[in-house]
Amino acid sequence: MSKLTFAFCTYNRADRLDRLVAAMRAQTCPVPFEILAVNNNSSDATAETLARLQQLPGATLRWVNETSQGIVPARNRAIEETLASDILVFIDDDELPLPGLLQAAAHAILEEGADCVGGPIRVDFATHGRPRWLDRELAGFLGEIDHGPAAFWIDDERTPVWSGNVAYRMEVLRTHPELRFDPRYNREGAGVGGGSDAVMFRTFVNAGYRIRYRPDMAITHSVDPWKLKRRYFLNLHYRAGLRQGQFRLPHYPNTVLGIPPFLVPQLFRHCVKAAGRALPGRSGWVRQAMNASNTLGLIVGYRRRGST
Repeated sequence: MSKLTFAFCTYNRADRLDRLVAAMRAQTCPVPFEILAVNNNSSDATAETLARLQQLPGATLRWVNETSQGIVPARNRAIEETLASDILVFIDDDELPLPGLLQAAAHAILEEGADCVGGPIRVDFATHGRPRWLDRELAGFLGEIDHGPAAFWIDDERTPVWSGNVAYRMEVLRTHPELRFDPRYNREGAGVGGGSDAVMFRTFVNAGYRIRYRPDMAITHSVDPWKLKRRYFLNLHYRAGLRQGQFRLPHYPNTVLGIPPFLVPQLFRHCVKAAGRALPGRSGWVRQAMNASNTLGLIVGYRRRGST
């Protein structure tokens, strides 16, 4: 009989674990499932909370400590702990699964033949409110995903699924040990950025694996108040550019002070546009400033690559 592991990685969010584990245990699933928690060096009451929750009725809760700091080693530890299962479903510790999530994930993999499946991520602004400037496009940078009401096969990078709500066929990860989250894109503790889930998604797309979007595989995502500040979005894009410049940009033989020459005027244009959008009566300056931050990160990241 098939087996499913419902996993989350956690760092210093003991106060959220009771509600999260209860919601995970409330799921119905066509195959037996366990819950796996990866405690990533939490300094709060996470260990004690998990030990208590382990004794409660419902789906078995198993938890391990991962001492290498960051979301990448924690997620990769979850994969290694799940090699005996047929399906691995990831959720984050600041999310809650909606009814039907495991049913949709299991059906997509066991009945539809998906190697990877993901669904909607709905940002919950009920607690801290939604800033007026935070439009739908910007909400996507908080992890929000909604590709519509119909299921479909994903065959390019325009409709991504993220690791806050994703399931994998474990046969793929067992037979291809190189398919792991990339440590170059690690995010430690309460840090900003990362991008390892985007890299994993691109790897699956480019390798031709069957990726399914299921609208009935949904979660809600509770956003910390510090992520609802403009500076968070600027920092997020700077760090994304930093990693892209360091690890993904091609080599340019002709540079000026170690910088590809096209990046400097590109940065200037974005800064001018952002300044124009900041004028009274205009909108969209945050998005333009994010573009400028990203380009600055590209410059710094590319120069950093050249200095190593």
